[in-house]
This record gives sequence, structure tokens and C-alpha cells, in this order.
Amino acid sequence: MQKAAVFFGLVVGVSLVCWNSFSQEQEGGPTALAKAVVGAKISLEQALDVVSRDGKPLSARFEIEDGMLQVSIYRVKKDQFAEVILDPDTGAVAEVDPITSGSDYNVAQDRNAVMTKAKRSLRAVLTQSVNGNVGFRAAIVVPSFKDGHPVAAITLVKGDQWKKVSMPLD
Repeated sequence: MQKAAVFFGLVVGVSLVCWNSFSQEQEGGPTALAKAVVGAKISLEQALDVVSRDGKPLSARFEIEDGMLQVSIYRVKKDQFAEVILDPDTGAVAEVDPITSGSDYNVAQDRNAVMTKAKRSLRAVLTQSVNGNVGFRAAIVVPSFKDGHPVAAITLVKGDQWKKVSMPLD
């Protein structure tokens, strides 16, 4: 019981830190992002399908960049990392930016290490989390290790309501 309480406290603490940084980094704040995500023509699950055709997705998120909504997916293909940007209205690939150094490279390596240990895809856990939360849409999925196990932190949105879900990847 004590271990469960410690784990729950850790999950809540990490979620608050992630939410705080998420809220601060989005142009227009979480309200603008929520409206944009709900209005997007493609889902995050569909975006993952697009990127899966040409590599392995490592994380995915809707974000507002220069005032425009986009889908950003980190991907690995033949040990090469890239950020794939998709148009949220058509699902078309807008650009592919290689990730070769710096903090983005370190993040991509960390996410790749998690997904290498995962037995379930990001697509599978997104579908499960969305199906289990009627009316919500996925906005962000990021894998990490928790107690040595791969998990996905999923951020869902419905209207102006945000919800964090953690799903096992093993």
C-alpha cells in the first residue's frame, strides 16, 4: 500500500511538472491549443499512422507554432532521428527535419530507448485511452520509463477540460 502511495505521488508530481511546462510553452496557452486540437480534421492516432509508414514514431503532439496548429512527431528510421511536421487538416507531411544534435537529439534518444523496450505501439495506447475517455481527443503522447517499465504519458482534451492518462507500453 505504501509503495502504491509513493508511486501515485510520483506520477502526480511528474504530471504537474509536465503540465506546467506544457502550459507555458504553448503559444496562446492551453485554451487556444484545446480549441485547435478539437477542431483539427485528423486525430493524433491518424497522424501516427502516417508517420508509421516511413519509420517508428517516438512521440507525438499537437502544438501551435507561429500561430498555426501543427502535429509534431519524433520518428526514428534506420537509426536516424527526425521531427516530422504534419498538416492537421490533411495529414500531409509538411516537413521532415533531421535531429542530429543538441537537446532534441538527447530527447529522441531517450524516447527511442523506451520504445525499443515497448511491446505496444503509441497508436495502440492512444486508441485505448481515447476509447476509455468518451468525448476526449488525444493531444500529446510521450513515452518514458517508470520503475523500469515503458509507459506513455497521454494528454487528452475535451472542450477546455484536460486530462492526463498513463498507459503501460509493456
